[in-house]
Amino acid sequence: MTRARARAHTHTHTHTHTHTHTHTHTQLAIPSAHFSLYGKRILPPRKGSRFSPAHSRPFSPAGRSCGAKMSGEENPASKPTPVQDVQGDGRWMSLHHRFVADSKDKEPEVVFIGDSLVQLMHQCEIWRELFSPLHALNFGIGSDSTQHVLWRLENGELEHIRPKIVVVWVGTNNHGHTAEQVTGGIKAIVQLVNQRQPQARVVVLGLLPRGQHPNPLREKNRRVNELVRAALAGHPRAHFLDADPGFVHSDGTISHHDMYDYLHLSRLGYTPVCRALHSLLLRLLAQDQGQGVPRPEATP
Repeated sequence: MTRARARAHTHTHTHTHTHTHTHTHTQLAIPSAHFSLYGKRILPPRKGSRFSPAHSRPFSPAGRSCGAKMSGEENPASKPTPVQDVQGDGRWMSLHHRFVADSKDKEPEVVFIGDSLVQLMHQCEIWRELFSPLHALNFGIGSDSTQHVLWRLENGELEHIRPKIVVVWVGTNNHGHTAEQVTGGIKAIVQLVNQRQPQARVVVLGLLPRGQHPNPLREKNRRVNELVRAALAGHPRAHFLDADPGFVHSDGTISHHDMYDYLHLSRLGYTPVCRALHSLLLRLLAQDQGQGVPRPEATP
């Protein structure tokens, strides 16, 4: 039985925003209701070229030192874990089941998975402009951390599809974990996608700076990006993209025009991020179309 291909949406614009840091127009805020915690309980414990191309060296298994095990102890950021439904409404699991159902009905070229930055991208016009034509599926859930994404991927969200690219954007919500642990969680996601979808490329978006003023979480996210970029530099089919177009001003502040709550992107903030990502996706799709992609081995 042939599954129906997801239809690309069309959207006509009558105006264009110019991305600057001296804004005089009214902020286009996305309703804060989208950012509820989905009943989550947090586990305790550059400009320049933004695209890190793959090289010929294989992905080093040594990366597991900050993945499954850390100093003899299990890394909670790389242990697949469902969200605890502390609020009692089951929303997180309902979204997961919906994503599994979507994967049975559609044939995406690109799958996005991650936290609210992925989820809310779907609400913006630029999603319909750039990613709907790629038959993209959006598997973003607000407040997800790396261990939650791992659980979702291990429990059906990759089972019925065969995408050409999987985009991963997660890690900024791993508040109880070190930069090394978060890196291990992201690497575990990449390894799992490689195992389940060997034909697919993986694009990991770098974590964005956060907070109006300089703060420790910004430094932690910067360190995660540094570690992930280095870890993926030798991976033949995984790529790191620095998603930050320069949100931090020279005085160290972030504008509410770009991040309306200094964490989540406004529609204006999404524009440069999505355009850079879209350019990379088109480049990778064109490369694979020209040289073919590896096919997974048949299973008995």
